[in-house]
Amino acid sequence: MAKQVLMCPVCRQSLNLTERTWRCEQGHSYDVAKQGYVNLHVVQHKHSKNPGDTPESVDARRAFLQGGYYQPLQQAVVALLKQLDVKAILDIGCGEGYYTSAMQQVVEQCVGVDIAKNAVQRAAKLNTEVTWVVGTGATLPVLDRSMDACTSLFSPIPQAEIARVLKDEGHLIVVTPASEHLYAMREALFEQVNPHTPEKFVEQLQDLFELKQEQIIDAPFVLDQQALKNLIAMTPYAYKASPERRSQLEQQSQLEITASFQIYVFQKRNKKAI
Repeated sequence: MAKQVLMCPVCRQSLNLTERTWRCEQGHSYDVAKQGYVNLHVVQHKHSKNPGDTPESVDARRAFLQGGYYQPLQQAVVALLKQLDVKAILDIGCGEGYYTSAMQQVVEQCVGVDIAKNAVQRAAKLNTEVTWVVGTGATLPVLDRSMDACTSLFSPIPQAEIARVLKDEGHLIVVTPASEHLYAMREALFEQVNPHTPEKFVEQLQDLFELKQEQIIDAPFVLDQQALKNLIAMTPYAYKASPERRSQLEQQSQLEITASFQIYVFQKRNKKAI
C-alpha cells in the first residue's frame, strides 16, 4: 500500500492501516473484511439497509462485462490515465471493479469506492492491489488534495467532494451514455426514445471544472440471447420499460447493437484565495 490516503468518515482525519484495521488518531477504527475491502459507510449516512445495486443487476453486469463488449471503453480510459500521467486515482461508483482493475495496472495507487457492498465484495476478489472501499459520494473516503484524478463511469458526480479530494490541477474523467447509446435496445423497450444529453454535465460542472477533452467511443456488437438479457438487467432501462416489451425483447435470439460512450476530461479550476 502506498501513501495513506483514506479518510475517517466520522472525523475526517487520515486513517492508518495496522494489520487488518484502519484507524485514525481519534480512535475510530474500521476492520478490513475477510474479502479484502473496508466499509467506511457510516450508519448516519445510510438511507437503506442495502443501498446501491441489487445482487441481480450486479450479477448481470459482471457477466456482461466479462464478455468484453465494453472493452473499447475500458481501454480508452486506461489510455487517458497514461496520457495524463496519473499516479493516484479514485474510481467513484466502482461496482465490481471491471474498469477500476484495469486502471490499477497503469497507476501507483488506486482506490475504488461504491455504496453497494455486494459489488465491492466481488471487486475485492478480482484485484488485491486496489484499495476497495464501501462508501458514499456524500463523503468520499479519501483525504483533501490526495488524488491526481477521479473517475465517474455511469456514476454520480459529487462535484464539491471531487474538488476537495483532487490535487490542484487534478483531473476528473466522466463517462456517460452518448446520445445514441444502445439505441436499438431502447427502441425495442420504449414507445418513444429520448436521446441521452451528455452535454448537461459540462454545464453542471463548469463552476468547479474546466472541460479539457471530449471523445465518443462507439462499440458495435452482436448479442446472443443470454448477453442481451444481462445487458437489459444491468441498465436503468430495465425497470422503466413495460414488462411486455421487456419480455418480447428478451425472447430475441440475437440483437445487433452499438454502445456509444461520451468521455469528458475535466480539470479542477483553481479558485484563488479570496
